[in-house]
Amino acid sequence: MRSIWNGAISFGLVSIPIKLVNATESHSISFRQIHLEDGGRIRYRKVCELEEKEVRSAEIGKGYEDADGTIIPITDDDLAHLPLPTAKTIEIVAFVPADRIDPLQMDAAYYLAAGGAPAAKPYTLLREALKRSNKVAIAKFALRGRERLGMLRVVEDAIAMHGLLWPDEVRAPQGLAPDTRVTVNDKELDLADALMDTLGEIDLDDLHDEYREALEEVVAAKAAGETVPEAPEPAKGGKVLDLMAALEKSVRDAKESRGEEPAEVRRLPQRKSARATPKQAGGKKSTAATAAAKKTTASAKKTAASAKKSTATKKTASKSTASKSTASRSTASKSTASAKKTTAKKATPRKRSA
Repeated sequence: MRSIWNGAISFGLVSIPIKLVNATESHSISFRQIHLEDGGRIRYRKVCELEEKEVRSAEIGKGYEDADGTIIPITDDDLAHLPLPTAKTIEIVAFVPADRIDPLQMDAAYYLAAGGAPAAKPYTLLREALKRSNKVAIAKFALRGRERLGMLRVVEDAIAMHGLLWPDEVRAPQGLAPDTRVTVNDKELDLADALMDTLGEIDLDDLHDEYREALEEVVAAKAAGETVPEAPEPAKGGKVLDLMAALEKSVRDAKESRGEEPAEVRRLPQRKSARATPKQAGGKKSTAATAAAKKTTASAKKTAASAKKSTATKKTASKSTASKSTASRSTASKSTASAKKTTAKKATPRKRSA
């Protein structure tokens, strides 16, 4: 890898010669501007506005435009003699825990390569010190005409440096949160947690740029004179009217996409709120309520009357049964008496005459 900057790391009284190498690369597909009529390339030419003629790169320098429009020439020699200790040095100013760095400040990433054999020992010392401390180094350095802020950390056996934005370059997120006050209940949070657990973790190495791959297919098809592949129709998304239902469906879909059994999500029973019956104006009862009350009263009266008749009937039946029983006993007594008399008569002997 080609170095883009040579200098040294200043670590107290220790100086470590290093080379700065880009840690990332872009795989984006770039396009050229063309003339639609004949397909010719559209090029930008550097023209001096005073002479109205094209100039070569060797004739182009830097200049600072003042507030009144005056151009002040700045040469490379002027920049090389800036009174900065970081002109060719990455000066470490502090060591802090990694979680102290806001990811919003992260900028371009670089690798720091040891600059020759003399740098091997101090380079390794700094790397192992960062590993053991579980901290990152905050440094200042100058690159491409301005001083920058950086963060040094260990990546495998190398030291990497992330360019950092200055704190005043990060905007505050004021006015971006919803204005409406929203309450999230525990059930919704539980479903969100279940969805997060279902999606689980992923190996970042498995992720790839699908847009670039699709674009490459289009370019290859057009180059071969073939039909350009059509994009699949996007899924129609409707309005989310029920957040709970959307979360439950998301959990089920995520499990099914992983070949797992659909998640069983049960809703908690909703509490029925007891509503007080509104009172009528002036304390009067409604006509419907009055009619219902009258019907209830009439029904109660009929029920009571039926009960009384039933009771009377039972009493009459009891008296009749008792009378019949008494009469039967009386008849039985008379029959017994008559039988006794008859028996007595038969048993008395007749007197014979002399």
